[in-house]
Amino acid sequence: MPQQPARHPHELDFEQRRAHIARHQRATDITAWGQLLLHLPNFTASLLLITGISVTLFDNAPWIPVAVWIASGALVFHRPTESFFATNFLHLRRPSAAEAARLGPIWREVTLRAGIDGANYELWIEESDGLNAYAAAGHIVGVTRFSLDRLPSGQLAGVLAHELGHHTGGHAWSGLLGFWYALPGRFAWVVVRKVVLGLMVVSSYISPLVTGALALVLGCGLVSIVTTAWFIVLPVLLAPYLLAGVSRQAELRADRHAAALGFAPMLVEVLEAMHAEGEAQTAALHAVGRAPRRPGTLAKLLSSHPDLHTRLHHLQRHLPPGPSGH
Repeated sequence: MPQQPARHPHELDFEQRRAHIARHQRATDITAWGQLLLHLPNFTASLLLITGISVTLFDNAPWIPVAVWIASGALVFHRPTESFFATNFLHLRRPSAAEAARLGPIWREVTLRAGIDGANYELWIEESDGLNAYAAAGHIVGVTRFSLDRLPSGQLAGVLAHELGHHTGGHAWSGLLGFWYALPGRFAWVVVRKVVLGLMVVSSYISPLVTGALALVLGCGLVSIVTTAWFIVLPVLLAPYLLAGVSRQAELRADRHAAALGFAPMLVEVLEAMHAEGEAQTAALHAVGRAPRRPGTLAKLLSSHPDLHTRLHHLQRHLPPGPSGH
Protein backbone atom coordinates (compact mmCIF):
# COMPACT_ATOMS: atom_id res chain seq x y z
CA MET A 1 0.00 0.00 0.00
CA PRO A 2 1.57 3.35 -1.04
CA GLN A 3 2.59 5.62 1.81
CA GLN A 4 0.53 8.79 2.17
CA PRO A 5 2.51 12.05 1.84
CA ALA A 6 3.23 13.81 5.11
CA ARG A 7 0.73 16.48 6.01
CA HIS A 8 2.20 19.99 6.07
CA PRO A 9 2.21 21.39 9.62
CA HIS A 10 0.50 24.54 8.39
CA GLU A 11 -2.51 22.82 6.90
CA LEU A 12 -5.62 24.04 8.70
CA ASP A 13 -8.44 22.01 10.16
CA PHE A 14 -11.64 23.78 9.23
CA GLU A 15 -14.25 23.61 11.95
CA GLN A 16 -17.88 24.47 11.40
CA ARG A 17 -18.54 27.01 14.12
CA ARG A 18 -20.77 29.96 14.72
CA ALA A 19 -19.67 33.29 13.31
CA HIS A 20 -19.37 36.26 15.65
CA ILE A 21 -19.37 39.35 13.47
CA ALA A 22 -17.78 42.48 14.90
CA ARG A 23 -19.96 45.56 15.05
CA HIS A 24 -17.36 47.73 13.32
CA GLN A 25 -16.13 46.07 10.14
CA ARG A 26 -13.63 48.72 9.10
CA ALA A 27 -11.58 51.53 10.52
CA THR A 28 -9.30 54.23 9.20
CA ASP A 29 -6.00 53.82 11.02
CA ILE A 30 -3.17 56.31 11.25
CA THR A 31 -1.46 55.09 8.07
CA ALA A 32 -4.68 55.50 6.05
CA TRP A 33 -5.07 59.05 7.38
CA GLY A 34 -1.41 59.64 6.59
CA GLN A 35 -1.93 58.55 2.99
CA LEU A 36 -4.90 60.89 2.61
CA LEU A 37 -3.01 63.85 4.09
CA LEU A 38 0.06 63.24 1.92
CA HIS A 39 -2.12 63.10 -1.19
CA LEU A 40 -3.57 66.51 -0.33
CA PRO A 41 -0.92 68.52 -2.30
CA ASN A 42 -1.56 66.39 -5.40
CA PHE A 43 -5.30 66.81 -4.88
CA THR A 44 -4.84 70.59 -4.61
CA ALA A 45 -2.80 70.72 -7.81
CA SER A 46 -5.42 68.64 -9.63
CA LEU A 47 -8.22 70.80 -8.23
CA LEU A 48 -6.54 73.98 -9.47
CA LEU A 49 -6.08 72.40 -12.90
CA ILE A 50 -9.69 71.19 -13.14
CA THR A 51 -10.95 74.57 -11.91
CA GLY A 52 -8.85 76.44 -14.47
CA ILE A 53 -10.13 74.27 -17.32
CA SER A 54 -13.73 74.57 -16.09
CA VAL A 55 -13.54 78.38 -15.88
CA THR A 56 -12.10 78.49 -19.40
CA LEU A 57 -14.54 76.09 -21.06
CA PHE A 58 -17.70 76.46 -18.98
CA ASP A 59 -18.40 80.15 -18.47
CA ASN A 60 -21.95 79.76 -17.17
CA ALA A 61 -21.44 76.97 -14.62
CA PRO A 62 -17.73 76.22 -14.03
CA TRP A 63 -18.53 74.56 -10.72
CA ILE A 64 -20.32 71.61 -12.39
CA PRO A 65 -17.20 69.85 -13.80
CA VAL A 66 -15.38 70.45 -10.50
CA ALA A 67 -18.26 68.97 -8.51
CA VAL A 68 -18.52 65.99 -10.87
CA TRP A 69 -14.79 65.34 -10.55
CA ILE A 70 -14.88 65.49 -6.76
CA ALA A 71 -17.95 63.22 -6.63
CA SER A 72 -16.24 60.73 -8.96
CA GLY A 73 -14.13 59.55 -6.01
CA ALA A 74 -17.17 57.54 -4.88
CA LEU A 75 -16.46 55.18 -7.80
CA VAL A 76 -13.68 53.70 -5.65
CA PHE A 77 -16.42 51.95 -3.66
CA HIS A 78 -18.71 51.14 -6.63
CA ARG A 79 -18.72 47.36 -7.15
CA PRO A 80 -19.14 47.35 -10.99
CA THR A 81 -16.37 49.95 -11.31
CA GLU A 82 -14.16 47.85 -9.04
CA SER A 83 -14.78 44.81 -11.24
CA PHE A 84 -13.89 46.81 -14.36
CA PHE A 85 -10.73 48.08 -12.63
CA ALA A 86 -9.75 44.56 -11.51
CA THR A 87 -10.29 43.04 -14.95
CA ASN A 88 -8.79 45.73 -17.18
CA PHE A 89 -6.05 47.30 -15.07
CA LEU A 90 -5.02 44.65 -12.53
CA HIS A 91 -5.61 41.78 -15.01
CA LEU A 92 -7.46 39.68 -12.47
CA ARG A 93 -10.14 37.10 -13.12
CA ARG A 94 -12.91 35.47 -11.14
CA PRO A 95 -11.91 32.16 -9.52
CA SER A 96 -13.03 28.94 -11.16
CA ALA A 97 -15.31 26.54 -9.28
CA ALA A 98 -12.31 24.48 -8.13
CA GLU A 99 -10.39 27.57 -7.04
CA ALA A 100 -13.41 28.94 -5.21
CA ALA A 101 -13.81 25.58 -3.44
CA ARG A 102 -10.24 25.82 -2.15
CA LEU A 103 -10.39 29.53 -1.26
CA GLY A 104 -13.82 29.44 0.40
CA PRO A 105 -12.98 27.53 3.61
CA ILE A 106 -9.67 29.39 4.02
CA TRP A 107 -11.30 32.80 3.62
CA ARG A 108 -14.07 31.78 6.01
CA GLU A 109 -11.47 30.79 8.62
CA VAL A 110 -9.67 34.13 8.26
CA THR A 111 -12.81 36.22 8.44
CA LEU A 112 -14.24 34.18 11.33
CA ARG A 113 -11.14 34.85 13.39
CA ALA A 114 -11.31 38.54 12.50
CA GLY A 115 -15.05 38.84 13.14
CA ILE A 116 -15.50 40.15 9.60
CA ASP A 117 -18.32 39.37 7.18
CA GLY A 118 -16.36 37.72 4.38
CA ALA A 119 -19.21 38.31 1.92
CA ASN A 120 -18.27 42.01 1.91
CA TYR A 121 -15.16 41.17 -0.11
CA GLU A 122 -14.47 39.50 -3.43
CA LEU A 123 -11.59 37.09 -4.08
CA TRP A 124 -9.94 37.34 -7.49
CA ILE A 125 -7.13 35.41 -9.18
CA GLU A 126 -4.06 36.73 -10.98
CA GLU A 127 -2.57 34.41 -13.61
CA SER A 128 0.98 34.60 -12.31
CA ASP A 129 3.74 32.20 -11.33
CA GLY A 130 4.84 34.56 -8.57
CA LEU A 131 4.12 34.30 -4.88
CA ASN A 132 1.96 37.34 -4.15
CA ALA A 133 -1.40 38.77 -3.13
CA TYR A 134 -2.80 42.24 -2.67
CA ALA A 135 -5.76 44.28 -1.52
CA ALA A 136 -7.28 46.50 -4.19
CA ALA A 137 -10.00 49.11 -4.45
CA GLY A 138 -12.66 48.89 -1.77
CA HIS A 139 -13.59 45.20 -1.67
CA ILE A 140 -11.11 43.15 -3.74
CA VAL A 141 -8.50 40.68 -2.49
CA GLY A 142 -6.31 39.34 -5.29
CA VAL A 143 -4.10 36.26 -5.04
CA THR A 144 -1.82 34.71 -7.63
CA ARG A 145 -2.58 31.30 -9.06
CA PHE A 146 0.86 30.13 -7.86
CA SER A 147 0.01 31.08 -4.28
CA LEU A 148 -3.34 29.34 -4.54
CA ASP A 149 -1.85 26.14 -5.98
CA ARG A 150 1.36 25.86 -3.95
CA LEU A 151 0.81 27.30 -0.49
CA PRO A 152 -0.54 25.13 2.35
CA SER A 153 -3.89 26.33 3.61
CA GLY A 154 -2.39 27.93 6.73
CA GLN A 155 0.15 29.95 4.77
CA LEU A 156 -2.48 31.03 2.26
CA ALA A 157 -4.68 32.03 5.20
CA GLY A 158 -1.81 34.15 6.57
CA VAL A 159 -1.46 35.91 3.22
CA LEU A 160 -5.20 36.57 3.01
CA ALA A 161 -5.26 37.79 6.63
CA HIS A 162 -2.52 40.27 5.75
CA GLU A 163 -4.54 41.60 2.81
CA LEU A 164 -7.68 41.75 4.94
CA GLY A 165 -5.68 43.93 7.34
CA HIS A 166 -5.10 46.41 4.53
CA HIS A 167 -8.85 46.57 3.94
CA THR A 168 -9.95 46.81 7.55
CA GLY A 169 -7.28 49.45 8.23
CA GLY A 170 -8.45 51.58 5.29
CA HIS A 171 -5.11 51.32 3.45
CA ALA A 172 -6.54 50.04 0.16
CA TRP A 173 -9.30 52.60 -0.36
CA SER A 174 -7.32 55.60 0.92
CA GLY A 175 -4.39 54.82 -1.39
CA LEU A 176 -6.64 54.37 -4.41
CA LEU A 177 -8.65 57.50 -3.59
CA GLY A 178 -5.46 59.55 -3.33
CA PHE A 179 -4.18 58.09 -6.60
CA TRP A 180 -7.48 58.87 -8.36
CA TYR A 181 -7.55 62.51 -7.30
CA ALA A 182 -3.87 62.95 -8.25
CA LEU A 183 -4.42 61.74 -11.84
CA PRO A 184 -5.30 65.10 -13.47
CA GLY A 185 -2.19 66.75 -12.03
CA ARG A 186 0.01 63.82 -13.01
CA PHE A 187 -1.43 63.75 -16.52
CA ALA A 188 -0.83 67.49 -16.90
CA TRP A 189 2.77 67.07 -15.72
CA VAL A 190 3.38 64.29 -18.30
CA VAL A 191 1.94 66.48 -21.07
CA VAL A 192 4.02 69.51 -20.05
CA ARG A 193 7.19 67.43 -19.82
CA LYS A 194 6.65 65.91 -23.28
CA VAL A 195 5.93 69.32 -24.78
CA VAL A 196 9.08 70.80 -23.22
CA LEU A 197 11.22 67.89 -24.41
CA GLY A 198 9.70 68.20 -27.88
CA LEU A 199 10.48 71.93 -27.98
CA MET A 200 14.05 71.27 -26.87
CA VAL A 201 14.53 68.66 -29.60
CA VAL A 202 13.07 70.95 -32.28
CA SER A 203 15.15 73.91 -31.12
CA SER A 204 18.32 71.80 -31.25
CA TYR A 205 17.80 71.40 -34.99
CA ILE A 206 17.43 75.16 -35.44
CA SER A 207 20.33 76.58 -33.47
CA PRO A 208 22.22 76.04 -30.19
CA LEU A 209 21.45 79.68 -29.44
CA VAL A 210 17.71 79.06 -29.72
CA THR A 211 18.06 76.02 -27.46
CA GLY A 212 19.90 78.06 -24.85
CA ALA A 213 17.34 80.86 -25.00
CA LEU A 214 14.46 78.37 -24.66
CA ALA A 215 16.16 76.67 -21.71
CA LEU A 216 16.64 80.07 -20.06
CA VAL A 217 12.98 81.02 -20.51
CA LEU A 218 11.76 77.64 -19.24
CA GLY A 219 14.15 77.79 -16.30
CA CYS A 220 12.94 81.27 -15.33
CA GLY A 221 9.34 80.09 -15.60
CA LEU A 222 10.09 77.09 -13.40
CA VAL A 223 11.81 79.25 -10.78
CA SER A 224 8.85 81.63 -10.83
CA ILE A 225 6.37 78.80 -10.28
CA VAL A 226 8.43 77.27 -7.47
CA THR A 227 8.90 80.57 -5.63
CA THR A 228 5.24 81.56 -6.06
CA ALA A 229 3.60 78.22 -5.25
CA TRP A 230 6.31 76.58 -3.12
CA PHE A 231 3.69 75.51 -0.57
CA ILE A 232 2.25 73.20 -3.24
CA VAL A 233 5.36 72.34 -5.27
CA LEU A 234 7.56 71.34 -2.33
CA PRO A 235 5.01 68.93 -0.76
CA VAL A 236 4.34 67.41 -4.21
CA LEU A 237 8.07 66.73 -4.65
CA LEU A 238 8.41 65.25 -1.16
CA ALA A 239 5.15 63.28 -1.25
CA PRO A 240 6.50 60.13 -3.01
CA TYR A 241 9.12 59.60 -0.29
CA LEU A 242 6.69 60.28 2.55
CA LEU A 243 4.00 58.08 0.96
CA ALA A 244 6.52 55.24 0.62
CA GLY A 245 7.32 55.57 4.32
CA VAL A 246 3.64 55.45 5.23
CA SER A 247 3.17 52.46 2.91
CA ARG A 248 5.93 50.58 4.74
CA GLN A 249 4.16 51.24 8.03
CA ALA A 250 0.90 50.00 6.49
CA GLU A 251 2.62 46.73 5.56
CA LEU A 252 3.82 46.26 9.14
CA ARG A 253 0.30 46.95 10.42
CA ALA A 254 -1.16 44.39 8.00
CA ASP A 255 1.47 41.88 9.21
CA ARG A 256 0.40 42.64 12.77
CA HIS A 257 -3.24 42.05 11.83
CA ALA A 258 -2.42 38.60 10.42
CA ALA A 259 -0.28 37.79 13.46
CA ALA A 260 -3.07 38.79 15.86
CA LEU A 261 -5.29 36.22 14.14
CA GLY A 262 -2.73 33.49 14.84
CA PHE A 263 -1.02 33.38 11.45
CA ALA A 264 2.41 34.76 12.40
CA PRO A 265 4.39 31.49 11.86
CA MET A 266 2.68 30.95 8.51
CA LEU A 267 3.34 34.51 7.39
CA VAL A 268 7.00 34.25 8.37
CA GLU A 269 7.42 31.21 6.13
CA VAL A 270 5.71 32.97 3.24
CA LEU A 271 7.94 36.04 3.62
CA GLU A 272 11.04 33.86 3.70
CA ALA A 273 9.85 32.01 0.59
CA MET A 274 9.25 35.31 -1.23
CA HIS A 275 12.72 36.48 -0.22
CA ALA A 276 14.28 33.22 -1.45
CA GLU A 277 12.39 33.55 -4.74
CA GLY A 278 13.78 37.07 -5.21
CA GLU A 279 17.30 35.88 -4.39
CA ALA A 280 16.98 33.05 -6.92
CA GLN A 281 15.89 35.48 -9.64
CA THR A 282 18.83 37.75 -8.86
CA ALA A 283 21.23 34.77 -8.99
CA ALA A 284 19.80 33.75 -12.36
CA LEU A 285 20.41 37.25 -13.71
CA HIS A 286 23.97 37.15 -12.33
CA ALA A 287 24.55 33.89 -14.19
CA VAL A 288 23.75 35.49 -17.57
CA GLY A 289 25.59 38.73 -16.82
CA ARG A 290 22.49 40.83 -16.31
CA ALA A 291 22.76 41.41 -12.60
CA PRO A 292 20.53 44.27 -11.42
CA ARG A 293 22.09 47.19 -9.65
CA ARG A 294 21.79 47.31 -5.92
CA PRO A 295 19.16 49.87 -4.93
CA GLY A 296 20.62 53.17 -3.79
CA THR A 297 19.47 55.27 -0.88
CA LEU A 298 16.76 57.06 -2.85
CA ALA A 299 15.44 53.78 -4.24
CA LYS A 300 15.23 52.36 -0.72
CA LEU A 301 13.38 55.46 0.45
CA LEU A 302 10.87 54.96 -2.37
CA SER A 303 10.29 51.28 -1.54
CA SER A 304 6.67 50.60 -0.58
CA HIS A 305 7.55 47.48 1.45
CA PRO A 306 9.91 47.06 4.41
CA ASP A 307 12.84 44.70 3.97
CA LEU A 308 12.56 41.10 5.14
CA HIS A 309 14.58 41.59 8.32
CA THR A 310 12.37 44.48 9.46
CA ARG A 311 9.20 42.48 8.91
CA LEU A 312 10.59 39.39 10.64
CA HIS A 313 11.74 41.52 13.58
CA HIS A 314 8.22 42.91 14.04
CA LEU A 315 6.65 39.46 13.70
CA GLN A 316 9.05 37.86 16.17
CA ARG A 317 7.07 38.94 19.22
CA HIS A 318 4.00 37.14 17.86
CA LEU A 319 5.74 33.80 17.31
CA PRO A 320 5.30 30.95 19.79
CA PRO A 321 8.44 29.92 21.71
CA GLY A 322 10.45 26.97 20.51
CA PRO A 323 11.96 25.83 17.21
CA SER A 324 8.65 26.08 15.33
CA GLY A 325 8.46 29.74 16.21
CA HIS A 326 11.96 30.46 14.90
